[in-house]
Amino acid sequence: MRVLVTGGAGYIGSHTLLELLAQGHEVCVLDNYANAAPDVLDRVRALSNRPLRDETGDVRDRSRLDKIMDDFAPEAVIHFAGLKAVGESGTNPLGYYDVNINGTLTLLQAMQRADCKRIIFSSSATVYGEPQYLPYDEAHPLNPMSVYGRTKLMAEQILTDWAAAQPDRATVLLRYFNPVGAHPSADLGEDPRDTPNNLMPLIAQVATGKREALQVYGDDYDTPDGTGLRDYIHVVDLARAHLAALSYAATQSGARPFNIGTGQNYSVREMVQAFEKASGRKIPTINSPRRDGDVAAMQADARRANRELGWQATHGLDDMAASTWAWQTKNHNG
Repeated sequence: MRVLVTGGAGYIGSHTLLELLAQGHEVCVLDNYANAAPDVLDRVRALSNRPLRDETGDVRDRSRLDKIMDDFAPEAVIHFAGLKAVGESGTNPLGYYDVNINGTLTLLQAMQRADCKRIIFSSSATVYGEPQYLPYDEAHPLNPMSVYGRTKLMAEQILTDWAAAQPDRATVLLRYFNPVGAHPSADLGEDPRDTPNNLMPLIAQVATGKREALQVYGDDYDTPDGTGLRDYIHVVDLARAHLAALSYAATQSGARPFNIGTGQNYSVREMVQAFEKASGRKIPTINSPRRDGDVAAMQADARRANRELGWQATHGLDDMAASTWAWQTKNHNG
C-alpha cells in the first residue's frame, strides 16, 4: 500500500516508518522538521535497507499537499503532524489550533481532492480529561482539560464527520497514552528540542548529568505515593498499533476510536526507580507544584484494540527503561 506519513520524522512517526517498510509498504514522509531532524530518515533507511521518499513541507500548505498527492497518489494517510505539549498549548493556544486543526482540515481537503479515503489519526488519551472511572474505555465521556486535548478532540470530530459523509471512507482514531522507550538498535528514540515535555527524556537527562534533578510536578495526588499515575506504552508497541490500524482501515468504513495502552499504570516514582535499575545511577528529584491540565491517574482499557485490531502491547516497564537508557547513552545529543 502507498502510505503518506505526516510528521514521519518524529519520535513515534519514525518507529512507525520502520514497521511500514518491514511490511513492504511504499512510504512517503511529509515533515517540516519543527520537532525532528532530517537525519532520522537516513537512520530509518539504514535500519530498514529500503527506499523511503521524503518531502519537506508543512501540513497546512495546500499547494504542497496537492503536489504530493498528485505525485505519490497515497492509498492511505497516517497523520502524526501536530503540536503536542500540554503546558505550551495553554500559552500558545492560537498556534495549537492553527497547526492541529487547520493542519488536519487542509490535509483532509487534499485527500478529498485526490480521492484518498483512509486515514489513521494520532490522537491522545487527553481527550478523556478527568477520569469518571478507570480504566478509560472508549465510551468514557470526553472532556479534555487542556488546549492540546481540545485540539485533539476537535480533530477527531472533524475526521469522524468526514468519514461519515461517504460510505467508503475510513478513519481510525488511536487514543494512546504515554509513549516511552526506543528502538532496540538504539538508533531511534525520543529526541526532544529544548526542554523535554515528557517524563522519560527528563529522567534520562538527569542520569547523564545534563540536569541536576528531576522536577516532580505534584506529590500530593490521591495515589499510593502521591505522584501521578500514567499508562506508559513502549514506542515499538505503539508503532505496531498503527500498522494494525492500517490493516483494519483497509477493510472497514466509518470512524472508530481505539485506546492504545498496556492497561497498567505506574507512578512517577516507580518510573524513576525503573530507570535507576536500568542505568545503575541515582536520579535525584525535587518536588514542584502540580501543572495545569494534569490529572492524578490515567489507565487504558485496551480490550477493543486487542479484539478488533488484533493488537496487544508486549513490552514491559523494564524494557521501556532499558531501551531509553541504551538510546541515551549511544546518542548523547540525540
